Amino acid sequence: MSTGRNNRKGGATRVRKRLRIGLGVMLTLLLVVGGKLILIQGFDIGDLAAKAESLRAKTVTLPAQRGAIEDINGNVLANSIIRYNVVIDPSTNTPADTFERRDPKDPTRVVEVSRDQGLKELAALLKQDFNAVKAAATGTSKYSLLAKGVKPDVADQITALNVPGVVTQGTSQRVYPDGSVAGGIVGYLQDGTTGVGGIEQTQDKLLQGTDGSRSFEMGADGLVIPQAPDKVTAAQNGQTVRLTINRDLQYYAQQVIQTRVKSTGAEYGIAVVAEVGTGNIVAMADSNAPDPNNPGGSAAQDLGVRAVQAAVEPGSVEKTLVAAALVEEGKSTPQEQFHIPNEYTVNGQTFGDSFDHPAFNRTLAGILGYSLNTGTVMAGQRLTKQERYDWLKKFGIGEAPDIPLPGVSQGILTTPDKWDGRQEYTVLFGQGVSQSVLQTVMAYQSIANDGVLLKPRLIDAYIGPDGKVQKTPVTEVRRVLSPETAQKTKDMLESVVTAGEWKDAQIAGYRVGAKTGTSQSPCDNGQAGYCGYTASIVGMAPMDDPKYVVEVLIQRPKTNIMGIDGADLFRDIMGQALRMNNVAPSTGAPVHLDQYGPGGSDGTQK
Repeated sequence: MSTGRNNRKGGATRVRKRLRIGLGVMLTLLLVVGGKLILIQGFDIGDLAAKAESLRAKTVTLPAQRGAIEDINGNVLANSIIRYNVVIDPSTNTPADTFERRDPKDPTRVVEVSRDQGLKELAALLKQDFNAVKAAATGTSKYSLLAKGVKPDVADQITALNVPGVVTQGTSQRVYPDGSVAGGIVGYLQDGTTGVGGIEQTQDKLLQGTDGSRSFEMGADGLVIPQAPDKVTAAQNGQTVRLTINRDLQYYAQQVIQTRVKSTGAEYGIAVVAEVGTGNIVAMADSNAPDPNNPGGSAAQDLGVRAVQAAVEPGSVEKTLVAAALVEEGKSTPQEQFHIPNEYTVNGQTFGDSFDHPAFNRTLAGILGYSLNTGTVMAGQRLTKQERYDWLKKFGIGEAPDIPLPGVSQGILTTPDKWDGRQEYTVLFGQGVSQSVLQTVMAYQSIANDGVLLKPRLIDAYIGPDGKVQKTPVTEVRRVLSPETAQKTKDMLESVVTAGEWKDAQIAGYRVGAKTGTSQSPCDNGQAGYCGYTASIVGMAPMDDPKYVVEVLIQRPKTNIMGIDGADLFRDIMGQALRMNNVAPSTGAPVHLDQYGPGGSDGTQK
């Protein structure tokens, strides 16, 4: 009996012990859970809220509008249009019978709108059928495109509707209203975003601007939460770049050059117009200029700007620089007379002219006026080799012009120690040296500008989104000639037209100075020797107060090179520049420097 009572007593003890252990475990668990709740609710609520908010947070990019490119008169050469695609996520839209949005009449008030009402309003803004929009907004897919190319004001109204799952996505479209006019200078966009070629490339960062953003919270149902913060960081649109180019003169020059290239079968043609007193590039025309709206439609070699990228042997236009150097150095004068044979030999090198002639007298002005290689070598050898090199450098030959275009060539001007016995003389008449059309134009600009070389100026100003205009300065590079030497050189150039061989360059009502150049064109296909000719003419007007320098160049024409000096092209483009800019006609008598000196006006030795 006692044994049974003891067994029952021991069993009860064990049960109580297990109950105490179980209760202890439960209390411990309750303490852990309770502690965790206290920690979460009392101390970690901010972190949880932040995590929840991050799950709801959405940010969309507000694209900046790319700045425009304009000509000097504000005519748009390149512009960007912001458009939006409207898309919807049907999976977030379908479950919602109603949704909330801010009252357009009272933004502080939130109103409830039926799903169908929101879709009807959306369809009306998109000018689409309601049933079609409802069908596109219904289903389990994650993406449905409702519209493309929506204007910004309509996109703003769509955003304000707050229809579940509807998002507007900004896109930018670049347009070039004048097509190929200054096409190479302007450049184009690759993939609609990155500037390639021309100003689009070199000014890409300034044109791009800075994108903005909109940050808001969206619920799991795809609805923007009206009461939540809605932060907008406005986009900073890009700057507008205003060029010195005159669109109308650019178009005219391109047409003139293109016509001559076609009629002669030439490889290409170039025309440049520069303003003397500012260095402004008023026109820089290429034949076969690309259309930035369709750059793929142009050959690769036509996409750039040959006036700065193509270096050619300039030929006799270089003789003007030599004549100026001789006068500045005091080693000759415009009216000094030289007795010139049909061929001239120096240091074992023989030089001839483009025509046979008896020995005759010519002044320095006459050597220039009749473009004599023989006379240029005779007079030019008075300059040491180092002086010849230094003077070409002073005029900007051998250094790349500082102009905001890609691929600017510095040309080829080797140092005197590398000249062979012939090249030391051929550089005097523009062979054995190469330079771009722009380099030649700016060298002549320094002569026209009383001896001061200016930096070529292609960008006139930057205009901010707020309309603030920042002008680029006119920059002096260096003084090349004294004013007196510059004037004597201008007189010799005017005499080329009035008394020399190039009377075809005359323009009615205006005094003109000009010089032609013809050179053999080295092959550029890996073949040795020469492949055709380069024909050019460069000059200035009006000579009583020069306003413009114009050069025209035709590369490798297939017709007879004689007579293709470009004098008529120069006359047409220079005349147009003078008339378009209302330059007053010349006053005073033209300069006629004696071409022969003592011995007779027929040019033969008496």
